[in-house]
Amino acid sequence: MLRFLPLKLGRLYRCLKLLLVVGLFVILLMNTHSLFASFQKNELTDRRFINLNKCPACFGTSWCRKFMNGQVSFETWGRLRFLDVFNVKNVYFAQYGEPREGTRRVVLKRLGSNQELAEIDQKICKRATGRPRCDLIQAMYKTEFARINGDVRLLTPEVVEGWSDLVHCPSQRLLDRVVRRYAETKDSGSFLLKNLKDTERMQLLMTLAFNPEPLVLQNILFVFLPSQSFPSDEGWPFAKYLGACGRMVAVNYVGEELWSFYNAPWEKRVDLARQLMDIAEQLTNNDFDFALYLLDVSFDNFAVGPRDGKVIVVDAENVLVADKRLIKQNKPESFDVWYESRFEECDREACLSFSKESLCSRVTVDHNYYAVCQNLLSRYATWRGTTGGLLHDPPAHIAKDGQLLTLLDECTRPKKRYGRFQAAKELREYLTQLAAASSSATAR
Repeated sequence: MLRFLPLKLGRLYRCLKLLLVVGLFVILLMNTHSLFASFQKNELTDRRFINLNKCPACFGTSWCRKFMNGQVSFETWGRLRFLDVFNVKNVYFAQYGEPREGTRRVVLKRLGSNQELAEIDQKICKRATGRPRCDLIQAMYKTEFARINGDVRLLTPEVVEGWSDLVHCPSQRLLDRVVRRYAETKDSGSFLLKNLKDTERMQLLMTLAFNPEPLVLQNILFVFLPSQSFPSDEGWPFAKYLGACGRMVAVNYVGEELWSFYNAPWEKRVDLARQLMDIAEQLTNNDFDFALYLLDVSFDNFAVGPRDGKVIVVDAENVLVADKRLIKQNKPESFDVWYESRFEECDREACLSFSKESLCSRVTVDHNYYAVCQNLLSRYATWRGTTGGLLHDPPAHIAKDGQLLTLLDECTRPKKRYGRFQAAKELREYLTQLAAASSSATAR
């Protein structure tokens, strides 16, 4: 009887596939009218669809004219609303057109799932009225987002501390940058809150509290740049922020996500790994004494440029910023003791173990090296059923040498005290040598 089991399972699999195809066909028939309507109508001009009607409980209005003029439109599959059930993160690809520049691809984000966005509304209502449902717009004027009125000169740490990862431990220097670089106002360039309109101030604070990714893309990039005239996408590994309308944010399209390079040629994967380690170093140590710690590191949070092959961070929601100058000034307990992240086994993808309090109170921290090594590069990395990390299956001579595996293991699960710091340094150097050797071989 057992020998017939594979045959029965095969028939069951074919039947399930047939049922799936028939089910999709039925859904298409039931949605035929809306299907044609979806291709004819640009829903991005609909105020309710982009939640413009909820402002100032929204992320901004700087791109509303472009949306309302029909300059932004979904690409083909993005127009089919019945497919939204598969788009949990509410991320869409779209085309943006300028009369003299032609069209280009952009990425639209609602900055949360439908459930998370509904929870935002509930939290605003509870803050204002104590009830989960209310008139959202009226409620905004009864929250702390509105109570910080136009007479307040500065946005201070004690007001926003702990609202989100970005401001888990903010400094005045950081908050001045956030206000100064706020892109949703025409009068940007001042760190004074009173220069913002009431609605702009509420949008800024709501974004800071619920999903600060737009503020990271708008402001943090400029923290490190020596000249204010430098564009945000030169030299720093984040997608460029373009603007917002309601609860739809537009960012520059970077390229395919990192996971699509999982089985790329070895030389390509080595180059990507080198860049990832460079990003870890760049965000940890720089001349401006800000450390940006990536708290969510996974293969879908990075993308690769199709032309220059540059690795870019495309999800910046969970970025903690620590002001090293403030730490050195305040000298909290053990501030000058190196902080080592502890490796922990887990049964989920993209696991990280960290202490936000330690990230906020130590000058020297290995978190970014640990995150990149464990979740992206080493044999401990897992993603969508695959294992072995980006540097899996190295060529025989590199595997035989053993240096790569040793450095990856020490960077992920160090055996020596402070071993990760040295391993990360040596791993960057080793990957640079491998990348250079690959380039020389290709040139010959």
